[in-house]
Parts: sequence; C-alpha cells; structure tokens
Amino acid sequence: MNRCQFVEDHQRRFGVKRLCDILGVSRSSFYYWRRTAAARAARQIAEAGLAARIRKVHQESDGTYGALRVTAELRDEGERINHKRVARIMRTIGLEGVRLRRRHRTTVADPAAAQAPDLIGRDFTAAAVNTKYVGDITYLPVSGAKPLYLATVIDLCSRRLAGWAIADHMRTELVIDALAAAERTRGSLDGAIMHTDHGSQYTSRAFAETCRSARVRQSISAIGSSADNAAAESFNATFKRETLKGRKGWSTEREARLGAFRWLTRYNPRRRHSHLGQRPPIAFENAFQLPSTTLTQAA
Repeated sequence: MNRCQFVEDHQRRFGVKRLCDILGVSRSSFYYWRRTAAARAARQIAEAGLAARIRKVHQESDGTYGALRVTAELRDEGERINHKRVARIMRTIGLEGVRLRRRHRTTVADPAAAQAPDLIGRDFTAAAVNTKYVGDITYLPVSGAKPLYLATVIDLCSRRLAGWAIADHMRTELVIDALAAAERTRGSLDGAIMHTDHGSQYTSRAFAETCRSARVRQSISAIGSSADNAAAESFNATFKRETLKGRKGWSTEREARLGAFRWLTRYNPRRRHSHLGQRPPIAFENAFQLPSTTLTQAA
C-alpha cells in the first residue's frame, strides 16, 4: 500500500504527524499527495480507458501488433499519444507483438538454367505502383504432415500483395499461379519488373514464358545472397511471425490454409507497414489517385 494512503486511512486514530514520523513521510509530501488526489484519479481512469483501447487494437491485429503499429492505429482514431506510453501500458497489461522465428530454406537453384539479369540491384523502391515487383516462396509447417507452400508477388512501391498462391508442392505451377493472380489484380503487368531469387521455379522455362506472355521483365538475384531479395524475405518473415505467433506449426492443413487466408486478405487493406509511414498498402496506393483499373480491391 502507498504510505500516503496509509496515513490518509488512519489519520483520525493516530494523527498525521505521528504516522508521517513513523512511516518516514514528510507532512508536506502527504498534503501534496492529498491535494493532487483528484487529478491522479482522473489520470488512472484515462489510463484504464486507453489500456482498453490498446487491448482492442491488439486483438484486432490477431495479437501481432507491437507498440509502434498500435500507436499508429490510435493516432488514426484521433488519439494524440507517444509510442513510449503505449509500450509502457502494453507491458503493464501483458501485451506484446510477435517475434521472428528461424527461417526454413525453400530456394533450390538449378545450375543448368538460363540466368536473367538482376534489374533491381538491391534497390527495393519504386516511384510508381505496378512497375517493380518481388516474388518468393515460403513454407507453412503442418504438424505431422507435409508442409504447404506460399508464393507471393509484392509491389515494391506500395508493398501491396498483388498476387499469391498456396499449394502442397513447390513446383513451377505455384509461382505461375501467383503471377497470374497479380496480373488479374492489376489488369496488366505490361513493362513491370518481376524480381525473384534463383530458385528453380523462377529460372524455369515455363516461368520465363509466363513472364514474356504477361510482358513482364524478369529479374533474378545472385546465388547465395538473401539480401538481393530482401523485400520478399522481409514479407515472408512478417507473415510467419504474425501467423504462427511463436508456434512451430499449424495442427492441420485446413488450419494452415485458413490462418494464411485470414492474414493475407487482411494485409492489403488493414496491416500497417513501417515502410509506408504506418499506412496499409491500399491506403498508400489510394494517395496516388490511380486509375480505377489499378485500384481493384481484390488481393
């Protein structure tokens, strides 16, 4: 119990001076504590209300948001608040964002395949949407069963997930399906760069023909350097971190598919991205005032 509160509770029986002497509290400190009681109670009520709002934002993010993204969400709701205060309250009520897990290797190079040039050069920025994309494959671990695999196509300007596909294999059809989904989303990928790692799916003849058909300029990173496809690697790490939440895997294939679908369909309209100033990809794209054909809301 607070010593000043103890003095307040027992002053009529023992007197303020005697209690302050025993407890080692100056009388001026006690009277200051009493004068500021109303303001302190108001702050506690406000803190409790803020904690409830933080808990709600955290729950709506499926328990994935840390202090920075929770702060951005609250600011969009009109709350003027510092991220340090949000972090303190989150610690107090036992909330935290999810953390990164160890990677699983999905890139297997084909040394005999023809190599496309690297048109990105580790420049993971773009001046306009629908001009530069990165793609990659990550795995979805399933307990006691073979894993699923997710292929993605991500716009480097808006970080929008333009296309994705899930399958129980890593054959070339998986990455072709993801690129086809991106083409449906954008309406056209004519002239855009598609940058990937050197995995055999991306260096295959079938994928190269798909890129030519979509008039996409194919770009491939150097062998043995994940930094050459860092934007896609970062997306995969975020996906795994925020869907698995520290678990080793999903219990069933159905659970894995549903968990991935829920996160992937939420990503474009809802998930805040640090690269975009804590805005979701679609909100960022809308600021460009793009033609309606490139603002299709489908993921």
